[in-house]
Amino acid sequence: MESKKDQKRKSINGADYKRLIINAAEAIKKNEREINDLNVFPVPDGDTGSNMSMTISSAADDLRKLETEELGEAANKAASSMLRGARGNSGVILSLLFRGISKSLIGIKEADGKAWAKALKEGVQSAYKAVDKPAEGTILTVARRSAEVAEMAAEENNSIEYVQEAAVREAESALDETIEQNPVLKKAGVVDAGGKGWLLALKSMLSSLRGKDETPAEEDSAYRESVVRESAKFDDFDTSEITFTYCTECIIDRKGTEPSDGLRSALSAMGDSLVLVDDEETTIKIHVHTNEPLAALELASAFGDFVNVKVENMRIQHTSKITEQEGTAATAAKEESAPAVELKKYGMVSVCTGDGISGIFTELGCDAIISGGQTMNPSTEDILKAVESVPAEVVFVFPNNKNIILAAEQAAALTEKKLIVIPSKSVPGGIMAMVQFNPEEETEENREVMTAALDTVDSMEVTYAARDSSFDDMEIKEGDYMGMYERKIVSCGDSIAPVLQALADKAVENGRVYINIYYGGGIDEAAAESAAEIFRKKVEPAGGSVDITYGGQPIYYYLISAE
Repeated sequence: MESKKDQKRKSINGADYKRLIINAAEAIKKNEREINDLNVFPVPDGDTGSNMSMTISSAADDLRKLETEELGEAANKAASSMLRGARGNSGVILSLLFRGISKSLIGIKEADGKAWAKALKEGVQSAYKAVDKPAEGTILTVARRSAEVAEMAAEENNSIEYVQEAAVREAESALDETIEQNPVLKKAGVVDAGGKGWLLALKSMLSSLRGKDETPAEEDSAYRESVVRESAKFDDFDTSEITFTYCTECIIDRKGTEPSDGLRSALSAMGDSLVLVDDEETTIKIHVHTNEPLAALELASAFGDFVNVKVENMRIQHTSKITEQEGTAATAAKEESAPAVELKKYGMVSVCTGDGISGIFTELGCDAIISGGQTMNPSTEDILKAVESVPAEVVFVFPNNKNIILAAEQAAALTEKKLIVIPSKSVPGGIMAMVQFNPEEETEENREVMTAALDTVDSMEVTYAARDSSFDDMEIKEGDYMGMYERKIVSCGDSIAPVLQALADKAVENGRVYINIYYGGGIDEAAAESAAEIFRKKVEPAGGSVDITYGGQPIYYYLISAE
C-alpha cells in the first residue's frame, strides 16, 4: 500500500503548467488589494499588488489561448508574455523568476520534483542577476529560500507536489521574517508586499497540483480605477485641456500581408487613444488622437486603399471627410514618392504624465512620450514599442521613476537598437539629464554626463495621503498634504503652506537654492505663485531663485527640483 508521501502528484506537463500559471494569476488578482495595502508609504502609488497582477495576468490571458501539452512551449509562452507585460519592479522581478523557470524547462516533456526544484532555483538566479543591489527582506529572499528548501526536498521525494509543499512552507517562514530583515518594513510593522505575492503564487500552484483551481476573480473595476487614477482628488482638473487635437479614423481595404506591428508602433508614438484592428487579410481599422493626422494617414496608406476616412478637430468638433477616391490617390502618391525613413544617430524616450511635463520633455528633444508614472507603471512592452517607434540607432530612455527603471532595462534585451537607460528616479532628474545631452558627443560620453547630472538635483513632491499611516514618528491622516524630499516624507498636515515651508527649509539645509516648481493639473497659477513665494523667502537670502512652470501632472500638487 502506498504511503501518503507516495500518493502525491508526481509530475506536470504543458497543460498542467498552464493551469498553474492561470491559478496563480487568479490568486494574485483576488488578493491585489491586500498586497497593495502592505505598501509602506501612504502615497498614491503604482502598487505592488496591481503590478504583479497585471504582469502575471498577461501570461494567463495568452496561455488560455494556447493549445499545447508541451511543457517547454507553455513555460516559454508564459515567460515571454510576462516579460513584455511586466510593470514596476515587482512585476519585472516576477517575470524574471518565471523566465528562469522557463529556461530550465526547455526540452523537458514532464517536470518531476527534481526538475521543478531546479527550475525554481534558476528562476531565483535569473531574478538576482537583473537586480543591481539585491536586498534582504524582499521577494528575492522569499523566492531564494523557498527554492533552496525545494531542492533539498527533491532529494527526499521526487514528486512535484511534495517539493512544492516544502517550497510553500519555507516561503511562509521567509515572508514572516522579512519584517525583521528590512528596517523600513519593521518600522511600518508589515511584511514585504512582493514576497506576499510570490507566496500566494506558490500556494495557488500547490492547490492546482492537488486538483483545486482558484475560482476566477471578479474584476474590481472601481478599485482598479482608483489605483490607476487616484487623480480624482484634484477636483479642479481641467478636462478641456486636449493634448492631441485630431480624432483620426480610417478603414483600409488591405493590400498584401505585411504585418501592421510597425504601423501600430508609429501611430502610438504620434498620439494616444490608439485602436488598431487588423484581420490580416482584408481590413484594417484605425482610431487615433494625434496632432499629425495627415502624417498618420500617410503611414496607413501604405497598407491599402482607404474605404473611409474621418478627421475631427476635437476642439471645435469640426469633421472633415475624405473620399475613397482621394484616399486611393494618396496611396498612389505615397508609393511613388515616399522616401525611406533614415535612422538618425540618437533618439529619446521619456516616461511622464501631465501635458506640461510632456511638453517640456518634447521641447528638450524627446521623440516619444510614454504616459505613466506613480499610478500607472508602463510595462516592458510599452517601453519597447516606444523605443521601436523612434527612428534612431541609439535610444536613451528616461524612466523618471525608480519603479520603472527595471522594466526599461528589460526592454533593452528585446530590441536590436542600442537602448540606454538613464536611471532617472524623478521628473526633475530626467529634465536635468536631458539638458546635458550633446548630439555631437559619443554615446558613452552622453551616458556618463547625463547619468552624472542626476546627482546635481534633488527632487521634492507634494501630494496627499491615500490612507492613515504612521511613519518616522509622524501620524499621517488620510487626505493630509504630504511633502517628500528625495522620496522621504518630511512633513504632513491638513494645510499645504507648512508642508511647503518644511521642504524649503530642507532644500536650503542641503545647499539647494535654485528652485523650479512644476504645478499640477488641479493647481491654478495663483496658488502656484503662493507656493513659490514660500520658497523665495527662504532661498533668495541665500542667493537662490525660484521659477514656476505648468506641469499638469495628476496626483502631485507640486513636483519641485532643487539645485
